[in-house]
Amino acid sequence: MRLSFLAAAVLAAAPALAQDLRGPDAFADIADDSARSAALFAEMGKVLTHPRCLNCHPVEGGPTQGDRMQAHNPPVIRGEADFGAVGMNCTTCHGSRNVSFTGSPGSIPGHEPWALAPISMGWVGRSLGEICAQMKDPERNGGKTLEQLHEHNAEDGLVGWGWDPGEGREPAPGSQKIFGELTRAWIDSGAACPS
Repeated sequence: MRLSFLAAAVLAAAPALAQDLRGPDAFADIADDSARSAALFAEMGKVLTHPRCLNCHPVEGGPTQGDRMQAHNPPVIRGEADFGAVGMNCTTCHGSRNVSFTGSPGSIPGHEPWALAPISMGWVGRSLGEICAQMKDPERNGGKTLEQLHEHNAEDGLVGWGWDPGEGREPAPGSQKIFGELTRAWIDSGAACPS
């Protein structure tokens, strides 16, 4: 009986959790395409500026970790290919999936592949307008078109990890589905950046 009540409470809460990231329909009343587009990106910013994204999108140095974005422990460096130092690359500790600790709460995050975003895609300390301009710039976004950027946000498994980060980490707001829908609507309304 108690387990059924707990399961029902979790299922009832699940839609509410997804509501912390509003979908594109919430912006349909904004008549001006540019203003709607900027508002959509501002909503996407709830994900882009969340620790799940920022920890692996540093502007310099190596990754941070946890919800408070503290220095990575053990200390690591970015490395030549954004994959850690020779002899201690990211996959030394991070496997293909999250692994729960055995003696205490928490987990080691994992996904295949596991790596830092290139330094050109660093966002820490940048405004939403700066992040937006950077994301649209193929020179600073890994050579992606807007369509490829949509695919990345909507379908990439490492992006999706942000909503399944393992025990001890708060997931990114909403869901990857909503984030992908926001990205699509932002592009379709002109991919304007907030000021």
